Amino acid sequence: MVDVEFRVLSDRRDGLLLALGQLVIANGYTLLRQRMLNTAEGVVLTMVVRGTKDGLMPLEERLATHPLVLGFEAITPDSLHDSRVTATHVAVAAARIAPARGEVDPQRVEALLPQIAREYPDIFVRLLALESELPPAQRESTLRYIGHRVGHWVYRRDYALGSRLSLADAVRHIALPAMRQIVQADLHEDTFRIRNSPFVDRGEHGACCHFIRGMLGGLLAGPDGAETVDVVESQCRNTGAEACCFEIA
Repeated sequence: MVDVEFRVLSDRRDGLLLALGQLVIANGYTLLRQRMLNTAEGVVLTMVVRGTKDGLMPLEERLATHPLVLGFEAITPDSLHDSRVTATHVAVAAARIAPARGEVDPQRVEALLPQIAREYPDIFVRLLALESELPPAQRESTLRYIGHRVGHWVYRRDYALGSRLSLADAVRHIALPAMRQIVQADLHEDTFRIRNSPFVDRGEHGACCHFIRGMLGGLLAGPDGAETVDVVESQCRNTGAEACCFEIA
């Protein structure tokens, strides 16, 4: 049995503890204690739960993709040294896990994420439908944000229990196999290449693989999703290139 601390960011206080507490209990865990705090970024709910290691990853997935959750952080047993949570500590956590939404419609995105999680890896029909409905000013920010959330979810589902890797090794051993679940991807020296991006030739000018940029960033952003990884689409089939190419630093 392990004790694990979860912190979630939400824009809604009413019903948040009830909904997530029921989810914790339904997954076979015991809710030991909780704290809720209003911050400038939103409501931060901290929960310390107890249960088996085997059920931890499924519970994290369900919490991270819950419609009420805008940001998610799990503190593993190794880092859970002090159960006291100060207001400053929670405010810093909120700033770290808060999404950089920009022009993103948060309610629409949060409603979509659980559907993507259920359908993964068959996600592009839903994503392309969303892309066609979004105003041009919202496409890049929305798709990159969704991509980052999906990438970090895949990382936590499939790779979080492995050893910590350098960025170059993480690109090869995490990002490449993960992206190959959904597209034709390969590495050419230090360049990440995708030959069949579904986002090209859809009426948008210039590089347009915003979701893929975001997903690569989410896959490589570390266990808590807070590490800064710069992903640039240096070439795109939408501008006549042979493949969509991404430089990662």
